[in-house]
Parts: sequence; structure tokens; C-alpha cells
Amino acid sequence: MNGVGFLLVVIGAVAVTAAAHRRGWPAALVVVVVASVVSFVPGMPRLELPAELILAVVLPPLLYSAALETSFVSFRRDLWPILSLGVGLVLFSAVAVGLYAFWLIPALMLGSAFILGAVLAPSDAVAAVALGRKLKLPSRLMTVLTGESLVNDAVALVTFQVAVAAVVGTRPVIGQPVLLALYATTVGVLVGLAAGLVVHHLRPRLRDAALETVLGALVPFVAYLAAEQLQASGVLAVVTAGFWVGHHSVGAAFATRLQSRQVWRTADLVLEAFVFAYMGLQVRFILRDATQEAAPVLLMASVGLVLLAVILIRPLWIFSALALAGRRSLWKYGVVLSWTGMRGVVTLAAAAGIPAMTAAGQPTPNRNLIQALALSVAVLTILLQGATLQPLVRSLHIENAAERRMADAALNRALQVARRAARQVTERAAASKDGAEAAAVELVERRVEHMLTAGPKRMDENEDMRGVLHQPTHELVQQILAQQRKALIRERDLGHLDDEVLRAVLQQLDYEEVAACTDLQTRL
Repeated sequence: MNGVGFLLVVIGAVAVTAAAHRRGWPAALVVVVVASVVSFVPGMPRLELPAELILAVVLPPLLYSAALETSFVSFRRDLWPILSLGVGLVLFSAVAVGLYAFWLIPALMLGSAFILGAVLAPSDAVAAVALGRKLKLPSRLMTVLTGESLVNDAVALVTFQVAVAAVVGTRPVIGQPVLLALYATTVGVLVGLAAGLVVHHLRPRLRDAALETVLGALVPFVAYLAAEQLQASGVLAVVTAGFWVGHHSVGAAFATRLQSRQVWRTADLVLEAFVFAYMGLQVRFILRDATQEAAPVLLMASVGLVLLAVILIRPLWIFSALALAGRRSLWKYGVVLSWTGMRGVVTLAAAAGIPAMTAAGQPTPNRNLIQALALSVAVLTILLQGATLQPLVRSLHIENAAERRMADAALNRALQVARRAARQVTERAAASKDGAEAAAVELVERRVEHMLTAGPKRMDENEDMRGVLHQPTHELVQQILAQQRKALIRERDLGHLDDEVLRAVLQQLDYEEVAACTDLQTRL
């Protein structure tokens, strides 16, 4: 398929996504179904991308965007459940699925079975996080879910690399699996930190929102490719860079934050739509290739039984962990986490990345069968779990009242900090102004209070400031906003505010600054 074909796929995927959003349907589910049906249209050519291209072009921006929006404070707080799912569950799934598939399918060799286990081990960052946001899951649950999706891809890809090397006969940079994992993790994190530090150093010196946004857009690709060149984990490099840049983005200019936020939202929508369309369009061709190694009935039975194992392993691990930790009261969270194990882009890319030939020049055993099983399971998990997750969440009434109260308290604390910062500026200004300018200061005070309680609105929509809006008043608004940002960031750095609350209030301040600048330009 040529460039025009790829463009048509993207346009079609975005159009289906838009239609799904308008009807309130899960976009991932609808796109996969439509694309799967389209794949069976007579004469439909196969859409093929090298696995390296999927991993280097599609995955990094998706992971980076998720890391940017993830609170590092919350990630650190929930580190153990995240590592349990992102590391422990991935390794357990790879081994358990591999042994089960080897026992179940006579044609599958042991080494090939472990490759299949590694391919199917990671849940999908794209599908899980997208569905979680749509369903407005509690923030604590979203932190664990997002954190898992940021970690498990790296663990699964290292496991996949080891399994492929054993079957194909290639030699990774370090032959010992444990040392290879340590090397890939350590070097990947260091590369990500280096990329984040470079951005943090360069961004203030650019002084141009467009250039700063372009610099940010390059980070995931540079971090991924640099780490991969060192044969380390590109995924961990991207995630680390995203954490670092996201944590320090609060110090960037307001225009940069607003522009970058919209750029990444747009990129997420387009890439997610393309990934799910790509998965669906492979269905017909992968099944055709697989029937050359196994009878259709045997293949269908194998897919169903492997799918069952993949689905059951996750709740087995999660509820065992909850029981050992004495957290049985969180069973509703456990049910939701158990049902968010959809497979996706990493499974697809890893399956496509299985070498066609071994180092000895022989065809890689069971390659077509592994690809068919992996793709079929990935699509079916999205169709089955994606279609039923929403009613499951609604039936469980997953909203946590205590967590909601904590979130409200944190937001109120942030607003109080912003109010105190604004009051400090206006009190100094009022003491040095004459009567007319003091009236303007009073209106600015009411404007700021209105903005903090009712959200950002334009000046002339909440107060009549005709006759008092001029450059000194605009400068006062700028001083207030700058002081509020400093106070909020200081509270975050002291550990009194979470990143998510900080970003929510900063976004409100950013919109207020846009409104103030627009009003001044209009009236002048």
C-alpha cells in the first residue's frame, strides 16, 4: 500500500473515531470492528509497516504524552502496585502463557511458545488509558493503570528480545538475561533524564511558544532512538523524559503550555485511531497466513483457549496481590484493573518484529502461527473487554467518596494558595494607588476571585471594566498571575500539592492570562 493508501487509512480512522465520539461509543472498539470488516473487502491490499517503524514512530509519542500528564508524585506514591503490574505481572504472564501454549498446541515449539508469551504479556497503554479517561475512573485507579502501561512495555520488550535471541540464535548486547534487563533499564532511564535535562535547559532560552512546542515534540523520538542505538530500553527513555519534562513544564510560559497541550491531544487522537485501524486491517491476512500452519478449526480453538488464559491470568495475579497486602476492601478496583488488560500496539509490533529467518538461515519456527495468535487475541481483548468495561464500571459504582473528598480538599488548598498570592500583590498595589486606580485594583481582585471560583471568563463578561482597563492594570493582572504560579509551584515542591491539582489550577490561570491579553489588545 502506497502513501495515498496510508493517508486514506488515517482519514478513515479519524472519521470513524469522530462518529464514535458523537454517539458516545468506545472509539477503539468501533475502529477495530470497522477496520476488521474492511480487511475482508475483495481486493483490499495489505497495510504493512516494519515493526521498527511502529515502535519508533507510533509508540514513543503515545507514551510520552501519557507520561507528560501523569503526576510523578502520584506515580511515586503508588510505585509498588505499579511495579507489581508492570513488572511482576508481565513476567508471570510471559512464562504462564508460554508454558500453557506449549502444552496446548502440539505444533508450537517451546522457544516459540515463550516468544508468544512475551508478545502477549503487556497490556496496551493506548486502549487502557483511553478507556479509563473516557469512563472518568478515580484518579488513584488511573494512576496505577497509566503507570502500569508506562512500565510494562519496556519489561515485555526486553523479555521478547531474550526469547527471540534464544530461538533465532542472535546475540544481544549482554547474553545474561538479568544483566541485560539491568543494563536496558539503567541506560534507558539515564538517556531519558539526559533528554529531559536538555529540554529543561533549552526551553527558557527559546522564548517562542512555537519553537518550544517543536522542541517538545522531538523529545520522544530522540530519547527512543538514542536509547535503542545503545541497545537499551527506548520505552523507559521516553517515559523518563516525559516525567521530567512534565514535572518541570509548570515553569514554562503559559502560551507554551496551552499550545503543547493541544498538540499532544491532537497527536494522541490521530495515532490512537491509526493504531486501532492498523490492527483491524491485519485480521484477514494474518488468519490467511496462519492457516498454512494449522487447520482453521484448530486455530480458532487455540485462539479461544489462549485468550481465556490471557484474561484469567490478570485477575489471578491482582487478587492474589490484594489478598497478600490485606487490601481486600479494594476489590472493586481489582475487578476494574482485571478487566483492563487489552492488548494492542506493543503486541502488534512485537509480533511483526519476529525475524523471518534464524541466524542459521532457516525459517523461524511457528512465526505465522505466533502472529495469528497474537493479533487475534489482541483484537478480541479490545472487542470483548473494551465493549464491556463501561457497563462493568457503572454497575460497580466505582466512585470513591473518600478519594473525592481528598481531591476536593486538595483543590481547595490550591485555590487558597492562589488567593493569598493574589491578595499579597493587590494589597501592595492598593497602598500605592490613588482613588481611581484603587477602584481598578478592587475590580481586579473581584475578577481574580471570580476566575478562581467560576473558571476563566473574559473581563467584560464578569465586570464592567470600561474606563479603567489600561496598561498598568494589565500589568497588575500579570503580576498576580505570576505570583500565583510561583506560590502554587512552591507548594507542589514542598509536597503539599499533587501535580494533577497544580496543573488543573495552572490551566485555569493560563486561560485567564490569554483572556487578559486578548482584552487589552481589543480595547487598545
